[in-house]
Amino acid sequence: MGYLKDELRGFVPTEQAKEIMKDVARGSSLLRLSKVEKMESDKKKFPVMTEGPGAYWVSEGERIKTSKAGWIFPEIEAKKLAVIIPVTKEKLNDTTIAVFEELKGAIAEAFYTAIDAAGFFGINSPFKKNIYSSAVNAGNIIVRDNAVALDLDISDVMALIEDSGLDVNGFTAHYGLKNSLRKLRDNNGNQLFVDGVNQKELYSNPIEFSRNGSWDKTKGELIAADWNKSIVGIREGIEYEILKEATLQGTIDSDGKPISLAEQDLIAIKATMRLGHLPIKDEAFALLVPEKSNLMGTLSITVGAGSDATHTKVTEVNGNTGSGKLKYKVSANITEPSYGDEATEYSDLKVNEDIECSSSDKIIVVESSTSNKIVAKSSVTSVEVGS
Repeated sequence: MGYLKDELRGFVPTEQAKEIMKDVARGSSLLRLSKVEKMESDKKKFPVMTEGPGAYWVSEGERIKTSKAGWIFPEIEAKKLAVIIPVTKEKLNDTTIAVFEELKGAIAEAFYTAIDAAGFFGINSPFKKNIYSSAVNAGNIIVRDNAVALDLDISDVMALIEDSGLDVNGFTAHYGLKNSLRKLRDNNGNQLFVDGVNQKELYSNPIEFSRNGSWDKTKGELIAADWNKSIVGIREGIEYEILKEATLQGTIDSDGKPISLAEQDLIAIKATMRLGHLPIKDEAFALLVPEKSNLMGTLSITVGAGSDATHTKVTEVNGNTGSGKLKYKVSANITEPSYGDEATEYSDLKVNEDIECSSSDKIIVVESSTSNKIVAKSSVTSVEVGS
């Protein structure tokens, strides 16, 4: 039996690590809904078919046909997630098993709170994408209309995903939405939201409620998704390290100062796990957002003179997500668009290339989603023409 003072770093004992991961899975709405894959290394690729039949009917002995079936191979990368828990020095004299048996709840809660915050809204996230950004990029947004029944707004959220040929197979929402959901009834007076002991359902699909402090209510009321398109990769094993003399800048004591382990005769246990998250298809996610949400992103542009008196150019664009398409409109009178407007009247923008105009025109640049809806815009700016 090992003691903590003799094992200052290593892997959390197997049984305690398993219990921590079970608690993480129970507490994380993202893990409960997403497709979870084991990772043998820090990176893993997944084959995803994007177009074409992919499979073919053949007769006996017939050569298998090929066509333009499209595949992509998105890569998920596991990142290190760490929690530091201050404890008394007396813990060094306890067995490693006993220490992690006592701390497993605190470790799990810290892990699943951070996982959901990063996966749903990109809060303090090391990942390039999150569920919120995917839905925004796809233009899959319904703004809550308080004059309309909540279930109708949710149905419209589902329809955004169904329009892409995908099925909603689950929801997640903040805990405060439960009261509104309990009041929903169909035409026969039956509850649309079933609050069961082991399963909570909405429109016959499971719904998870985030109550661990990770949900950003300013960005969303509810998320609907085809959760098979949300991949979570987990590397097995939870490591730990004992800290003896650090100052924990992010941990404030009752006196308002950071905890100093040496000065306060404490130690700290740092536990780390590796996990990756990747939404692999933007159209698989949709949001119901608060009525007062300001979703429109902001672009800043720099305009320069074109090659002659009938041309201008955009020399720089900042603020775009990088996953949408930049477009522009030139006119003497420009009406600024609203979030979610179709971008059909806008032309594709190529930075530093001539744009035909007159000296009295103005220009606006927008970012369009994969469904060609406007998600960000610049201010309306006067053009500059060449001589």
